[in-house]
Amino acid sequence: MTRTITPRLRTLVLLLLAVTGALLAGAGPASAHAALTGSDPAQGVVVDKAPTQVSLTFSEKVAMNDDSLQVLDPKGKKVEVGSPANVSGTTYAVQLKSGLAKGTYTVAYQVVSADSHPVSGAYTFSIGAPSQTVVSGVGTAAGGGVVGWLYAFGRYVSYAGFIVLAGGAAFVLACWRSGSGVRAMQRLVVGGWLALTAATLWLLLLRGSYTSSGKFGDVFDLDLLGQVLQTKTGAALVSRLLLLAAAALFIAVLFGAYNRREEGEEKRDLTFGLAVGGVVVAAGLAASWAMAEHASTGLQPGIAMPVDVLHLLAVATWLGGLTALLVALYRAPADTPIEAAAVHRFSRVAFGSVLTLVATGTYQAWRQLGSWSAFTETRYGQLLLVKIALVALLVGIAWISRRWTGRLADVTNTVAVTKKAKQREKEHVSASKAAAKGAASGDGKRAAQLARQRAAVDAARQRQLRDADPNRFGLRRSVFAEAGVALVLLAVTTWLTQTEPGRTEQDAKAATSSSSSSSSSSSSSSSGALTLDMPFDTGGTDGKGLVRIDLDPARVGGNEMHVYVQRPNGRAFDIPEVKIAFTLTAKKIGPLPVTPDHIATGHWSASGVQIPMAGDWKIAVTVRTSDIDQVTVSKNAQIG
Repeated sequence: MTRTITPRLRTLVLLLLAVTGALLAGAGPASAHAALTGSDPAQGVVVDKAPTQVSLTFSEKVAMNDDSLQVLDPKGKKVEVGSPANVSGTTYAVQLKSGLAKGTYTVAYQVVSADSHPVSGAYTFSIGAPSQTVVSGVGTAAGGGVVGWLYAFGRYVSYAGFIVLAGGAAFVLACWRSGSGVRAMQRLVVGGWLALTAATLWLLLLRGSYTSSGKFGDVFDLDLLGQVLQTKTGAALVSRLLLLAAAALFIAVLFGAYNRREEGEEKRDLTFGLAVGGVVVAAGLAASWAMAEHASTGLQPGIAMPVDVLHLLAVATWLGGLTALLVALYRAPADTPIEAAAVHRFSRVAFGSVLTLVATGTYQAWRQLGSWSAFTETRYGQLLLVKIALVALLVGIAWISRRWTGRLADVTNTVAVTKKAKQREKEHVSASKAAAKGAASGDGKRAAQLARQRAAVDAARQRQLRDADPNRFGLRRSVFAEAGVALVLLAVTTWLTQTEPGRTEQDAKAATSSSSSSSSSSSSSSSGALTLDMPFDTGGTDGKGLVRIDLDPARVGGNEMHVYVQRPNGRAFDIPEVKIAFTLTAKKIGPLPVTPDHIATGHWSASGVQIPMAGDWKIAVTVRTSDIDQVTVSKNAQIG
């Protein structure tokens, strides 16, 4: 039976890992969790008099250094004076040189939000009148590149390590105490500790480059590391390392003295002590996330952080215990199978964990989204829907596992199996003595070979006895499926922690829309509008149509853009997604992406589309008509 299942298991594991990797690969750079909600001068505005300072307002407090806020003149030279400062609340400003000439100026910023994520961006304003500028590609994409992917992977491994460490230890203490002597269980928990420790050190090294230059060469920059240690995230990572030292002591006692202790009052006291100590250490480790990420900022942080700790502990108890159960069902020695009573205990613990997850998850969803529309209109909400669907699927499979658990007969022949094992052990001793005698008589190799063969046959018989219960076999399969879904769920959860909360994204959109409208009304206008028609064919069913771009007034500075998509018969065509990008090839500027808002059937719009200089611009439109069918069409047009 084992030989038949193993290839299938390997295939499923590889498939699940591939899905997990695809989710991580599609995550993209970490989204800004502190959004720019206002600026003075505003984006795209044309002012008559040179301002004395530039101020930016964010949705939450941010951390800045001397180079976090830069203002560049049309020739690309810095015109700011001194370092940026917090002028009030979430507004930060930098002073400008006096006597600034007319033209278009670029404001570039790169900061770290209160929930530890890097934020970067740029915009332009003009003094007197818009002008050409040599500035392009300002600033680094904070949280992106190779370092961004490595940091995201480190976060995934750290979550997985914590879940296995905390959940595996809880499974041993609360459900299967005899599992403390099982080598596979020991390796699982120790592996979780090693993974979490290595990932924490890795994140500490990557942090400086992740939030600044994004260059891999800066990973081992000691100056950057020193700066990281002075931040909230650096303190959280160092605290996690200190708590992992305490966790190492806990593991040593759990699989050492506790395992050797005979059942009795003394072992019960040690169980209680380990349980209390384990909960304290696990809660401290969970708090190292809560104190530095989403829960630490925004609405009700005093409530959100304890709720986040409880949420993480419930996740670890459920998914980590599930992993431990999977290891016990597949890897426990044949003479020490996991008892049905232990499986029943875990079923009850998992049920309580799910209830806790529902309660804490509901509060977190309300806090991060703020409205029902955010579920579908923001990336955070969409990811949360995926997570909810995966949790529902996991609960459905868990219900099947619970049914198998209810049918699972306790190992009534465990005593017999143990007796047989002891008898075989005696036979092994006799065989060893016979082998020793054989060695003395010159036939040692033959005797040793016979002993190994006897041991192999004996082990196979014990495995057959262990797996004879069909309900136990069904439970193994369903638990394996649960673990596979849990892998994907963990990837989505990691992605969620790197995504801008829906409430913040919607507030930022509203603020940006208001700012764009005001800047458009105050900008100098020129006559003329641009209309481009581009036919497309995505190659799929119902994939043909026409996209029309209207850009008004088609000049340097802010523009109003409308996108219309039509079927071949001229009727409005509502498609899942449309994206636009502007590229000025001659000056190596762009692509400048624009994601218009959906207004009505076949109609999208974007305000304040910034064109930094005049020239022959390539306008590329990406049209997606289904989940897999999309095409990019483009045309060149003179703007400005």
